[in-house]
Amino acid sequence: MITEFRALSRLRQVQLCLAGAVSVVLIALEGLNAPYLAVALAATMSGTLCLAALGVPQRLLVRCTVLATVFSGGLTLVEAGMSRRPENTPGLIELGVLLCLVTRVVRRCSPLMAFLLPAAPALAAVVLPLRIAERGENINGVMVLIAAGLVPFMAVLGLCLRLYDALRARRREAILQAQRLEHARELHDFVAHHVTAIVAQTKAARFTAAAGHTQSPEDLDQMLAHIERAGSQALGSMRAMVSSLRDPSAPAATSPTGGLAGLRDLTAEFSSAGPSAELTLDARLTDRPLPPEITTAVHRVVQESLTNVRKHAAGAGRVQVAVTLRPGTPEELEVSVADDGRGGTPAARAEAGGAGTGGAWNGGGYGLVGLTERIERAGGRLTSGPGDGGGWRVLAVLPLDAP
Repeated sequence: MITEFRALSRLRQVQLCLAGAVSVVLIALEGLNAPYLAVALAATMSGTLCLAALGVPQRLLVRCTVLATVFSGGLTLVEAGMSRRPENTPGLIELGVLLCLVTRVVRRCSPLMAFLLPAAPALAAVVLPLRIAERGENINGVMVLIAAGLVPFMAVLGLCLRLYDALRARRREAILQAQRLEHARELHDFVAHHVTAIVAQTKAARFTAAAGHTQSPEDLDQMLAHIERAGSQALGSMRAMVSSLRDPSAPAATSPTGGLAGLRDLTAEFSSAGPSAELTLDARLTDRPLPPEITTAVHRVVQESLTNVRKHAAGAGRVQVAVTLRPGTPEELEVSVADDGRGGTPAARAEAGGAGTGGAWNGGGYGLVGLTERIERAGGRLTSGPGDGGGWRVLAVLPLDAP
């Protein structure tokens, strides 16, 4: 409760402190209506205990509620048997606090305690009018009103607040889960792409050395330069993502820029350290403004597909990347990445951690799972399978107007 209080704004803290102070003063003033000083002090203590139970931390709520309601009910029984009692008020502030305790217990306690414990403050609130000197139909009517009207209303209010808290917690968890998935996709899309290039080039160097081939200083320097560049890009992507996480208001530096024209740099980078990648970009898309969701999805399809070619397409010599308007459906964009490597069977690619058919990615990798989620979120669909002339083909169809 203290942590929640400190989390409030300064104005809200001042308002709560003033409300508590005014409530204590009113409880003390109502206690002065008692004919005896001891009863007045007891009434002030009873109201203060109830008020304290309303504001204690969650871990103390049950014990303080029991203590406050037992003290309040005991005082009511004592005053009911006295010959002299207050003339005009039995303790209306204490009555209101007891009813609020019913609401808080129903809202905050465990299901079992939320079902059983509200009976204590409810009973203390119902019998509270017995403290007043006047007896008759008026007091009986007030007690019936409290029991049949106010107590059920406060219990239902507590239940509604409890359901609202549960829905808000689920909504918060859903938002956090969506953020975690987005961060996982971004981490894989940018960092894993460059790390895969480093691993592939290192394996090539080791294979060459194990085969006994002597590399010239120029070839070795070029290979190390590729590894250094991929490592620097991975580090830059990681820093950009960390910066975005530390400052959510800053624009995401990992988002692709330059529209679809950036695909040329992506394929050129891939070709410099692997099979030749040929890009075919529909001229009608060059100057056409596209939603950022579509541009990002296209980049991810090409990037993830090229990464999987480098990892799984044994003996691939050429990769064809095509981004065009779909024939017969000009409002849909088609992204195709096809290689001529071996292992172009669903079983082989699935075993290697690649894709299955019908857009369902199998294996242990998460990159293509995230890619499928990204494409579906953009309103598109993703399929993969053996190409007509061998190898493997990934095909994504995206609407030009993102949902």
